Amino acid sequence: MSELAGNSIKSRVEKSPSLRKLYNNIMKDLEEVEQELRLFSRSPNKLISDISTYLFQTNGKRIRPALLLLCSKLLGYKGKEHILMSTLVEAIHTASLIHDDIIDNSKIRRGRESIHARWGPNITVLLGDYLYIKALGLSLQSKHRQIIQILTSISARMVEGELTEYYVSGNLGLAEKDYLDIINKKTASLFSASCRIGGILGKASKEEENYLAEYGANLGMSFQIIDDLLDFTGDEKTLGKPILCDLSEGRITLPLIYTLNNDGRENKKRVIELLKQKNQDKQSLEEILKIVKSNGALDYTHKKAEEFSHKSIEIISQFPKSTQQEALSLLSEFILKRRN
Repeated sequence: MSELAGNSIKSRVEKSPSLRKLYNNIMKDLEEVEQELRLFSRSPNKLISDISTYLFQTNGKRIRPALLLLCSKLLGYKGKEHILMSTLVEAIHTASLIHDDIIDNSKIRRGRESIHARWGPNITVLLGDYLYIKALGLSLQSKHRQIIQILTSISARMVEGELTEYYVSGNLGLAEKDYLDIINKKTASLFSASCRIGGILGKASKEEENYLAEYGANLGMSFQIIDDLLDFTGDEKTLGKPILCDLSEGRITLPLIYTLNNDGRENKKRVIELLKQKNQDKQSLEEILKIVKSNGALDYTHKKAEEFSHKSIEIISQFPKSTQQEALSLLSEFILKRRN
């Protein structure tokens, strides 16, 4: 184990007492995942190696690997395949972020220059493709054919969600159900897959496997809704990116959908006018933010995240009490209260 890999995950967890408690029993495994991510990024091609090294040094929370590790151990798994599979779900997640930043023309990711901003879109899109293909190729090492099928289908589902989101970008008539469908594909599907794979490794019954997948799906929905809420309520320094970033990029999220469907006629008209401006300045965005904050949209959005969070806790509570079961339950609460 390299000292760099171990210190990296430890240092980021130490900054969050909540994460420290949640990850306490899987810290050694997470350190191994961190090491595997560094091995994953190695390549005889210096450009790939340099970019991948930069990429995997970012301060992610590693929630998806943690879910896979916790779910496998919840069912008493004792092998080593969970390390590789946790690495692969993080690599797939990272590939999706790379493509996301290209589409959104995002300059900042986790408080640093995005790969897109630093190396340009052409190289970046190819790197995202490389990570997807390499992850799926390594999944062939699994003894479980079902896991290979899950990772392949989930990768396609995530890309489908990204395509749909891009297609409806700026569509002010987007319905809440369509928004929920997009985030289900883009985010919740990989949360769900991570939990299901953990269950498969732990030899879960079909019923247990489905419960874990449902737990992960609800957790992922809560996670993304809170993420979208933080675009309106967060702090730029804490978030590691500018606030109202989604709004300025034309992404229609739940607070805005609520505003356009539930605010008074004048406010709705004004929001539409501001959003249709070709170049939205800071003042226009702040005016939209003021309207969104005044009409109950933020409370509604948080309550929707709470619904999914409470559902995930209800599902995981059906498993026998254990340190892993408690951690998975607390993770639902952590996601609901997170600020970055």
